Amino acid sequence: MLDQRLLPTEEKWLLLRSHNEVASAIRDMVVRGAPAIGISAAYGLALGMKNFVGTSILDMEDEFEYIADILRQTRPTAVNLFWAIERMRVVFQRSKSEEKSISEIKIILIEEAKRIHDEDIKAQEKIAEHGGNLISDGATILTHCNAGALATGGVWGTALGVIRGAKKQGKSVAVIADETRPYLQGARLTAWELVKDDIPVTLITDNMAGYMMRTGRVQAVVVGADRIAANGDTANKIGTYTVAVLARENKIPFYVAAPLSTIDMNCPTGDHIPIEERSSREITHIKDIQIAPEGVNIANPAFDVTPNDYISAIITERGVARPPYTESLKRLFEL
Repeated sequence: MLDQRLLPTEEKWLLLRSHNEVASAIRDMVVRGAPAIGISAAYGLALGMKNFVGTSILDMEDEFEYIADILRQTRPTAVNLFWAIERMRVVFQRSKSEEKSISEIKIILIEEAKRIHDEDIKAQEKIAEHGGNLISDGATILTHCNAGALATGGVWGTALGVIRGAKKQGKSVAVIADETRPYLQGARLTAWELVKDDIPVTLITDNMAGYMMRTGRVQAVVVGADRIAANGDTANKIGTYTVAVLARENKIPFYVAAPLSTIDMNCPTGDHIPIEERSSREITHIKDIQIAPEGVNIANPAFDVTPNDYISAIITERGVARPPYTESLKRLFEL
């Protein structure tokens, strides 16, 4: 894994050898972004099973569930994590019912994890195509947090995939990236990706977004998602809801880009999405530099929920969903 905690100043790759190392990498933000978290969990399960040394299928099943539970506890909001674990569990149970050997099951799980990864890259490409069609030539797009290649299986990304898709279609595009306090994913990661891609990017602090919209410098907003409820309510990095309100006030389209694996049809509304609360140190410090007084009370929700009526469209690999989302999202799964 590329250690995203060190970007943009250092590019360091970590070799993970156990499911516990993968779980720690997810929990500690070595890897982040909903699709990337799901892929990592699948690989973590495959790695844990590869390291299984028992001779009983029942013991292997117990070990699978034990590892799955460790991975489930790493990040509560990103539904891709739970989707990937459940998909791996279904494959394990099917292999068990077919009386596959332990060695065969190990190979099958590795192949399934790779398949999840490959499918994500293909989904990104389709998201880029569908989303690129929504972007006008010459547009400047504002994005919040990082929903690029770093947040997925690589190559395109989701929100940044839309921007890359527009560029591939020959359109001239530019980006305004919110810094995304407190973890600075926009400043550290989105800006890093776009500079590498030679896509014009302007970095702003989060509280400058309204000014940029009001002065006509933004033609569209595109963000990713960590969980989309069945009614279209969308959980994304904290501050996304604020951006959506500003976009509506300034009559700017607000798009969400995400694969189907991010849509939780078992979650009726955004009120049911669990919101992760992270360490207070992310607020009181920037790296090792303390910026807040000792003893101050801290709130650090990592995500907020944007109500569906602020969302112009949801861009997926199977097409673009528009309101009412209870109908359009359901149709995507029927294609």
